Amino acid sequence: MLLTFREFIEQEEREKENVEEAAVDAKGHKSSTGGLTQKGRDHYNRKTGGNLKAPVTTAPSKLKKGSKAYNRRKSFCARMSGVEGPMKKPNGEPTRKALALKKWNC
Repeated sequence: MLLTFREFIEQEEREKENVEEAAVDAKGHKSSTGGLTQKGRDHYNRKTGGNLKAPVTTAPSKLKKGSKAYNRRKSFCARMSGVEGPMKKPNGEPTRKALALKKWNC
């Protein structure tokens, strides 16, 4: 059964419902700087048959225009920048969306 990324995350959160707030990422799947860790990407790929890759964190000025990494970064930034939602939580911390956009240099 192939799941979308959103369905996968929702399923994981349902499984963690009874876990305390401090242990939200006890498995080490979420990166504190945004996105998923390698362990998280491997888990997602195994469970869904997906093919998530690591983020393109190279500075845009260092990427060759038209390269795979350049196009991947540009596409991610275009999609993710259009996602509705706040960039900061009510307590002032950046949201996962903001962290991901920063990591990808968007």
